[in-house]
Amino acid sequence: MAAVSLSVSTVKPLGDRVFVKVSASEEKTAGGILLPDTAKEKPQVGEVVQVGPGKRNDDGSRQPIEVKVGDKVLYSKYAGTDIKLGSEDYVLLAEKDILAVVG
Repeated sequence: MAAVSLSVSTVKPLGDRVFVKVSASEEKTAGGILLPDTAKEKPQVGEVVQVGPGKRNDDGSRQPIEVKVGDKVLYSKYAGTDIKLGSEDYVLLAEKDILAVVG
């Protein structure tokens, strides 16, 4: 089996999928207590780095995706597929799992 080298530029989501770079999780609590890796919550905010062409309608046309590359988004906690490329964490989501665009 041949090894495949992946990078962000080679990953192109299909359909209504969105490829999101996960923001770093908090290292400390508001009171200054350092959190071990096991106590950290999964981040729910990230930056869109790739978008698919959109979902197909019944007539064969595509419905465009509402988010664009560069948007910061809030997504469901347990949604998507986690992917690690190099030292960066990404998640591949369906558009319906994105809850909001963050200001």
